[in-house]
Amino acid sequence: MVGQWQQHNIEPRIIQILQEVQDCGHHFGRPYLTAYQLAIEFQQRHPDISIALDREIGGAGTGKYVSLAQYLARQLSASILNDPHYPIEGAFISNQNVKELSYNAEDKIITSSLTVSSYGLSMFRLRYKKI
Repeated sequence: MVGQWQQHNIEPRIIQILQEVQDCGHHFGRPYLTAYQLAIEFQQRHPDISIALDREIGGAGTGKYVSLAQYLARQLSASILNDPHYPIEGAFISNQNVKELSYNAEDKIITSSLTVSSYGLSMFRLRYKKI
């Protein structure tokens, strides 16, 4: 049985989003996008797939436990764990001393539901290759 990730060809769409993040040439490498930033960009670029996935972007106050941000983060995390050469790498932002992280999503502001939890905020970028 083909899962939604494969059925909707999500991985190359995420890679394209990450490729288009402006690389400022910093010695840290490409910037990361949080799972929320990825979900917002994915929903803006692929509203038809977002509707088919039947998941909201997520955030505090939605009352939903399975969000688009969470779905993308879980899929990417599993791929990173299972493939040491996966083209995307992940990391976490600690919630220590963070009161709130908010994101612009077209006509509304989305506030992370994780900043008041014991979970870090996942973030992703194309794998950094030192030259």
